Amino acid sequence: MAEPLHVLAGGAGRQPPLISGTTAGDERGQLVGPGDIVAQTRYIFQKFGRLLRAAGGGFEHIVETTDYVTTTENYARTAAVRREFFGDRFPTATGVIVAGLLREGALIEISAVAVLPDKA
Repeated sequence: MAEPLHVLAGGAGRQPPLISGTTAGDERGQLVGPGDIVAQTRYIFQKFGRLLRAAGGGFEHIVETTDYVTTTENYARTAAVRREFFGDRFPTATGVIVAGLLREGALIEISAVAVLPDKA
């Protein structure tokens, strides 16, 4: 079963678009990068990129992320992945260590808040 991508649409007088907690599940529902938090992080941000483009935005529109991690092993290496996608402009970020995630084998789940440009 494919993992859906969720956005809560925003607009004037509404909250900004939210990208729900996302893990590294592919279109077939398989976990990408088992045991590799760096590979999982990269795949999650690739999913965010597709979602943002479909909504008319990009990584420059993300203003906040929250990482839920089950391990700190190699977590510091995910910063290089963030730079791949965000460049020198990082959104605010919070990291939370959790006992587990719903997707078996997932080491990281990321959610985000974006402020998309107004459509003319």
